[in-house]
Amino acid sequence: MANGLQGFLWTMLLLFCAIQELGAWAMHTSVEGPGLRQPEDSTLLASGRVKRGWVWNQFFVVEEYTGTEPLYVGKIHSDSDEGDGSIKYTISGEGAGTIFLIDEITGDIHATERLDREQKTFYTLRAQARDRQTDQLLEPESEFIIKVQDINDSEPRFLEGPYIGSVAELSPIGTSVMQVMASDADDPTYGSSARVVYSVLEGEQHFTVDSKTGVIRTAVADLDRETQDRYEVVIRATDMAGQLGGLSGSTTVTIVVTDVNDNPPRFPQKMYQFSVVETAPVGTAIGRVKAEDSDIGENTDMTYQVKDEEGVEMFKVTTDSNTQEAVITVQKPLDYESKKVHTVVLEALNKFVDPRFLDLGTFRDQTIVRVSVLDVDEPPEFQPPSDLMEVQEDAHIGSVVGVVTALDPDTANHPVRYAIDRSTDAERIFDIDANTGAIVTGKVLDRETAGWHNITVLAMEADNHSQVSRASLRIRILDVNDNPPELATPYEAAVCEDAKPGQLIQTISVVDRDEPQSGHRFYFTLAPEATNNHHFSLLDIKVLILLILTLKRHHKSHLTSEDDEDMRDNVIKYNDEGGGEQDTEAYDMSALRSLYDFSEIKGSDREGIEGEGGLSGNPASELHSLPQWVQSPDLDFSVFRDYICRKVEQADEDLSVPPYDSFQTYAFEGSDSPVPSLSSINTWSSSSEQDFSYLGGWGPRFRQLAALYGGRRGEEDANAS
Repeated sequence: MANGLQGFLWTMLLLFCAIQELGAWAMHTSVEGPGLRQPEDSTLLASGRVKRGWVWNQFFVVEEYTGTEPLYVGKIHSDSDEGDGSIKYTISGEGAGTIFLIDEITGDIHATERLDREQKTFYTLRAQARDRQTDQLLEPESEFIIKVQDINDSEPRFLEGPYIGSVAELSPIGTSVMQVMASDADDPTYGSSARVVYSVLEGEQHFTVDSKTGVIRTAVADLDRETQDRYEVVIRATDMAGQLGGLSGSTTVTIVVTDVNDNPPRFPQKMYQFSVVETAPVGTAIGRVKAEDSDIGENTDMTYQVKDEEGVEMFKVTTDSNTQEAVITVQKPLDYESKKVHTVVLEALNKFVDPRFLDLGTFRDQTIVRVSVLDVDEPPEFQPPSDLMEVQEDAHIGSVVGVVTALDPDTANHPVRYAIDRSTDAERIFDIDANTGAIVTGKVLDRETAGWHNITVLAMEADNHSQVSRASLRIRILDVNDNPPELATPYEAAVCEDAKPGQLIQTISVVDRDEPQSGHRFYFTLAPEATNNHHFSLLDIKVLILLILTLKRHHKSHLTSEDDEDMRDNVIKYNDEGGGEQDTEAYDMSALRSLYDFSEIKGSDREGIEGEGGLSGNPASELHSLPQWVQSPDLDFSVFRDYICRKVEQADEDLSVPPYDSFQTYAFEGSDSPVPSLSSINTWSSSSEQDFSYLGGWGPRFRQLAALYGGRRGEEDANAS
């Protein structure tokens, strides 16, 4: 019965094709008439015969024929065929003799094989009509085509699978997920065999598909990744535009729901408890806690913070980037005796918050962390931590220098014992009372030998010497005047036998190992055994300091301009208690004398002075008097002030010009000083020209100097008279 039904269907299909192509049948071609023009045969035309034409049907063959008999394709016929069998018909070309066979007498063509349009859509052949006796062509050879007629024998296929798409959770309805496309091998230009429509077979509760484009979209707005993170959706494609009898194919599409930050962090517990010893150093990790987040990826990144003030001061919280755990560490030293339990409020919040979901609630959570401090047997602590003591160097052995105090910080408050680390006091200069902590001298002290002592004091529990604390202590030895003055160097003086009275023989300097706060004050006298020797006397001069500023050479008649002379200034400072001006080995006076023209000073005449001996004259006379330098009224020191100011301004304004001196010091006394200068640098006059009576008005500190020079002047006046 099935075979009969199949044959009926093929018959109906052939009838449909015949009716469809009815207008193309029975095409006739002649010399004059319209139709398919065939190529002319020159040999036939040359013989004088009138060209005749082919007569046949336009050929179509239905694909996938399954009948048992050869399938009739069509007939070729020449109008010269009179039906007497004298003409033989033959074909050549694609499939001739194999797929297609021709009856030589009638010209009927049959297909002997099952054809598939999807493999080959048409065949090109050539037809000949020959004289059966002579085998000569009666008609020119003509080309014709056998077209394979399509039927709906191919179902749509999804060729680009497997299909995997994604969509974010909580996406609105109609959000595009992806597109699928099916291909149909049937002829898209013939009928509806290749017209495909799409539909959802499975998963239509959550997704839809566009019937024409194959675009898959969301059908609901509440897709929740935390509830279901993927869906398997079956899409079907049907040809014949979805009409009854159309073929279909299907594919499975995997749709992954991606995460958004729609879940806040939540602590699994409302309270956590940890413990730590009170001696834990700063930075010690106490414990870890973690807030759970149903999201994934960066949406679970956490930030933790301590919310209460006490917790912020004592503890620090950081986030482990690998595990997203909160790591709680000690930030400030703990003390069991001060506080045994600390309560910390810890908050967790998402690092990346999606503003689209803020209406879902706050994206943070809090928990309480209780930290119990465990008691530890701690060493004593010094109270207060003073590290400086002082003692006089003449203190007797056993004198108390100071007292150190240490207490046991533990609740038990064990008694404390004291000791000195002898590696810091190997000579046992100090001792300490083991019970009271009083530090006493153990040996005679000497500031000049050791002015400071650094020792280490130990404090330990009486019944547990392993609990030891150390404190560094500095002891300063205070000075007392217990050392006499000493000669700075050994002295051996010599004097010529023709030395004149008052001639300087030796300057003596002494030192003192003590350090009085107000400076040393020495008094010189001859030893008792030398008082009877009237040949020598001792002059006690306490301080002699010369501070001299050398000035440029001043010419009364001409001042050298700044462009004519390269002017440099030198500062020379003498702070020496040597042998005065006669001590030529202590310093060289030529540097000073060469910079100033002493010939211009009033009352000075170089030749006259050299005649009198000048600086090379009698040293005794120079020792008797301290000459006074008198400013000449012709000198105008404003020149120097102006010069100094100009040089300073130039240096400030032009930084590209290197200075002559890396450092210059100007100390000009000026012309308005109420006290005349004592310097004899610029004085070439003899001591006899000076009057030192004014020294008596300088006060008690210059009394001895006034007596010395005033007395000398009186003696000289008496001798002169």
